[in-house]
Amino acid sequence: MNQALGKVVTAVMIDENDDYYFVQPERNGQTYRLKKTEAPQVLHIGGSVRGFVYENADHQLQMTCEHIPNIQVDHYDFGTVVNVRRDLGVFVNIGLPNKDIVVSLDDLPTLKHLWPQPGDRLLMALQVDDHDRIWGKLADDEIFRTLAAKPNRSLINKNVKATVYRLKMAGTLVLTEDYHLGFIHPSERDQEPRLGQVVKARVIGLSSHGGLNLSLKPRAYQAINDDAEQILALLTHSQTHQLALTDKSSPAEIKAVLGISKGQFKRAVGHLLKARLVNQVNGKLILLKDPNHD
Repeated sequence: MNQALGKVVTAVMIDENDDYYFVQPERNGQTYRLKKTEAPQVLHIGGSVRGFVYENADHQLQMTCEHIPNIQVDHYDFGTVVNVRRDLGVFVNIGLPNKDIVVSLDDLPTLKHLWPQPGDRLLMALQVDDHDRIWGKLADDEIFRTLAAKPNRSLINKNVKATVYRLKMAGTLVLTEDYHLGFIHPSERDQEPRLGQVVKARVIGLSSHGGLNLSLKPRAYQAINDDAEQILALLTHSQTHQLALTDKSSPAEIKAVLGISKGQFKRAVGHLLKARLVNQVNGKLILLKDPNHD
């Protein structure tokens, strides 16, 4: 197996033509082509140069000194998915101009609709098989735990962006932009997100394992209908934060104030009561908290 592939190595120049230097890593019999426009200096026979070596899309061994990726053998970073082949896996851009790296279908979810799509992100390193093919190696749970920062309670109810890194029966594991581990229970999502998908979530608590419990569902007041929005607006802008209407009010009273039917009003108030944004006391609807400051 070619031990140099997927790594930054030092090599010696052994030959050249008009466009390329040909270099060989120390104690490695393989020859790599290095574009002269990429060399850090003019090379002569026996001169040394340091760069990243790989096999390009045309199956040529190549060194680059200009496009050295952060993702290497045993070096993890995020790469962006650029293509999907159902019979092979997903192709990830790691920064090379003429080579994308494949993450094998064997390392992807069984359900293909949960595979990463172009634009999704995967934390990965490189690995080289016995046939000198370079593959993407997804980070395991230990790598994510090593990266993770400890969250604090000030994050509760904050909005966060997070990248999905593991799909489990128990729920979805994610890493936030601030490198906090997060967990999304199936009850806190309408559909299961893809591996590598970037999601917008809300922090609903801290887990006993030192991570965040997250929800993909909107806040209760964000899920309410237009009628409830109208009632909330009236309550919010009222000096007393009260409205002389309840579900016991007559249809005519409700129609005169809100312009909606009693049935619409009762449904809207039901949403607001469930969200604990209002209460009904002594014939009045009372705002319990400002939905814009929860």
